[in-house]
Amino acid sequence: MKHLKSLFVITIIFGIALTFQSRAAEVSSLRGPIDLDQDTKSPEMKKYPKDGEPIVRDYVQQPPLVPHSIARYKIKLKSNKCLSCHSWKNYRQYDATKISQTHFEDRDDNVLANVSARRYFCTQCHVPQVDAKPLVENEFKPVTAISGE
Repeated sequence: MKHLKSLFVITIIFGIALTFQSRAAEVSSLRGPIDLDQDTKSPEMKKYPKDGEPIVRDYVQQPPLVPHSIARYKIKLKSNKCLSCHSWKNYRQYDATKISQTHFEDRDDNVLANVSARRYFCTQCHVPQVDAKPLVENEFKPVTAISGE
């Protein structure tokens, strides 16, 4: 009986493996059809502006987008490169956007002296943007006004 159960399990595993193998051949990418056994050409690196005006937000409550590269910015437990320009202490000196007061509140709405731990890792919400064409077509339209429609 144990032998039959083991044989049954092996047969099922083999069947699942064959299914996944046949599906792997159907994998496609936003860059077009690819062969998983071949090296693919890396996409062209996009160029970020050196620094720029704040990027207009497309929807209510959207975190501000970063109008510059953050490639060498380190955000660690004890240091955060973003705060060197965007802190309340430094933002005027660097003509940078000041971080929001909401970043100084904990989950119970208590106001803190320093940036809240849940808001410290900026790139969880804020991402750099470049002017690049979309990978896929979409019909997204930015919010121009809040309406009841």
